[in-house]
Amino acid sequence: MTTAVEHYVAARNALVLPGTGLDWLDELRNAGTRRFSEKGFPTLRDENWRYTNIRPILKQNFTPVAVLEGSAGRTEGLSQHLLPGLGAYRFVFVDGHYVQELSDATGPARGVVAMPMADAVTRGLDGVKTWLGACVPEDRGGFTDLNTAYIEDGLYLHVDRGCHLEQPIEVVFISTEPGGQLIQPRNLFVLGENTRAHIIERYISPAGRSHLTNAVTELVACRSSVVEHTRLQEEGMDAFHIGGVFIRLHGDARVVSNNAALGSMIARTNLHVALQEEGACCHLYGVYLGNGRQHLDNFTQVDHRAPKCTSNEFYKGVLDDRARAVFHGRIIVREGAQKTDAQQQNRNLLLSGHAEVDTKPQLEIYADDVKCSHGATIGQLDDSAMFYLRSRGVDETTARGLLTYAFAADVINKISSAPVRNHLEGELGRKMFGVGRPEELS
Repeated sequence: MTTAVEHYVAARNALVLPGTGLDWLDELRNAGTRRFSEKGFPTLRDENWRYTNIRPILKQNFTPVAVLEGSAGRTEGLSQHLLPGLGAYRFVFVDGHYVQELSDATGPARGVVAMPMADAVTRGLDGVKTWLGACVPEDRGGFTDLNTAYIEDGLYLHVDRGCHLEQPIEVVFISTEPGGQLIQPRNLFVLGENTRAHIIERYISPAGRSHLTNAVTELVACRSSVVEHTRLQEEGMDAFHIGGVFIRLHGDARVVSNNAALGSMIARTNLHVALQEEGACCHLYGVYLGNGRQHLDNFTQVDHRAPKCTSNEFYKGVLDDRARAVFHGRIIVREGAQKTDAQQQNRNLLLSGHAEVDTKPQLEIYADDVKCSHGATIGQLDDSAMFYLRSRGVDETTARGLLTYAFAADVINKISSAPVRNHLEGELGRKMFGVGRPEELS
């Protein structure tokens, strides 16, 4: 681990990053470097990482990718990954850097600022100086510190008070290098009072690209804002993915978080939600699909810091072959956070006798007038349902596919965007059964 830490610190010190020389930004990056140098990467001794061994990640010294001179030759076949019919404002980042000619950023409403993070930090925008790093908790972990040390590019989005975005904002990160690269997007989304927006964040890479994506997204939902954040991780099976999502909600704000983990050999998503002020509400929906020898880890923490806040968490996993999944859902109800309503459910479907799930729901309650519950289940396809379908002439593969679709649909149908739902339904069929959407099974 010491060798890996030294490698990434040396690589960082050799770079000239955007905004270098700005005191506030240099201090933020330097603080991340210091913490990373002192604490390094998490190990199996860390309670929150005890089921996820990152040794395969540390065996390779991944290297930051220089800014692209052009997109030619690097983005062939990109169009096949874009979601048809989405109608979004699209921002595309190739190997960690913004590519204007592949993006479609025309037309956002007045009062909306959307630009690459590299430009935003260089300009020293007030919103960036105020909020960058503000949502990240003290127990951020080594990967988040590493990302902070390198803060370079990603999307900065600021929606002024009262603005309602009619179309989604889509942020696409795609890896095209042959392998060995370190990609560290840093996104900051600030939604002002009484705003509405849907942000879709996607991570894509072709098969055969061994790289490390270490992404951090901060989302600030100011008073009475309504935000849907959909995160799709679909990188190739040779990739590694670590994602940190840090959300802060203010009074009467409402956030819907949709998290889908489909790709990467080892993938971990850390989702931290802080309900800062009275009346805040969050709904967290997650689906993870694993096959082969994939390892998919979801760590969620919902921190109720104020009274009369609501959280609802519902995660489902489908695992085949020798895939392994981890779910650790932690709910904290602080002293004084009375009238809290917090619900959590994790359900898992194993399609193989070799698949494995480690699930750990956790409640920490320091208030006495609350309504909280949690639960977890691990099971296989229902034998009686299989028999029912088989007895009516449905073959075994089709029956398994239909029942698996029905299991995952509870989460997928929570997403408001029909193109995203259709895409996930197709990926479920292709990943588990080699077909597309449910109608292709019949």
